[in-house]
Amino acid sequence: MAAIASGTVPVRGSAAPLDGMLKKDLAGLDDRELLDIVRLSPRASERRAAACELLVSRHQGLVRSCVRPYLRSPEPAQDLMQVGYVGLLKAIGNFDPAAGCSLATYARPCISGELKRHFRDKRWQVRVNRPVQELVLEVREATWRLAQELGRTPGETDIARHLGVSGDDLRQARRAEQAFWPHSLDAPLAGQPSMILLADVLGEEDPRMEHILGMQAVATHWDELPAREREILRMDFRGGMTQAQIGQRLHISQMQVSRLRAHALGHLRSRLLDLEGTSAANGPCVVAAGANRLCGRLAGMGAG
Repeated sequence: MAAIASGTVPVRGSAAPLDGMLKKDLAGLDDRELLDIVRLSPRASERRAAACELLVSRHQGLVRSCVRPYLRSPEPAQDLMQVGYVGLLKAIGNFDPAAGCSLATYARPCISGELKRHFRDKRWQVRVNRPVQELVLEVREATWRLAQELGRTPGETDIARHLGVSGDDLRQARRAEQAFWPHSLDAPLAGQPSMILLADVLGEEDPRMEHILGMQAVATHWDELPAREREILRMDFRGGMTQAQIGQRLHISQMQVSRLRAHALGHLRSRLLDLEGTSAANGPCVVAAGANRLCGRLAGMGAG
């Protein structure tokens, strides 16, 4: 901030100060005359470089005004000024006198565009859709402008009305802006009595994992069952049908349904227990772990 206020931020990579006499000779020329020198002189010309340097010096205030809306971003002010100077230099090099406008008028959108491209292409830590990226920048700029006009910090309603967007779009842009401040999972948490990392308090055991492991274990031996027994188990566990309803559907007695059901569950239970023993001999197996948990359930089901 102080660097912007003082206007002393140098252009990175600039050559050593050119001959003082050459700059003094050009200092009395107006912007149009300096732009003509830039346009007509060879790119390696010292006279062209001196004219560019003078134009940049004269329009430092323009760069600062374009950078100001972005000062609340995590990007250092000096880095933003350098990006702004790049935009100004592009405007100087591409200025067309036939446009009939001043350099400041022509350069302002060039500088703002360079700043927006910088944030859009280089600052996002995660992938964010292009429209949302642009809205984030518009919200930031609108917040600064409305604060100047209203004399207070604008609320979400003020910003949404000013930009012509919905409250949901605005809130989405607010959430997306958090991508500028990623947190390391190895960062220690403040205010803790012992060393606790952020990764230590994120995530928890998924209760569906045990179910998935069990179903994977069953699927391993599912095709070993006769088609009728598979159908009985589907109607029982997936369809929630009673044994009487299953019997009516298959045109068999309830006693037959009970016997076929018990046989199917007994076969799966024996196969899963065998799978557990095999995995113990050959090493850890996540499917066997799930099967082990499932066996107790199948035992109860078979007895039911």
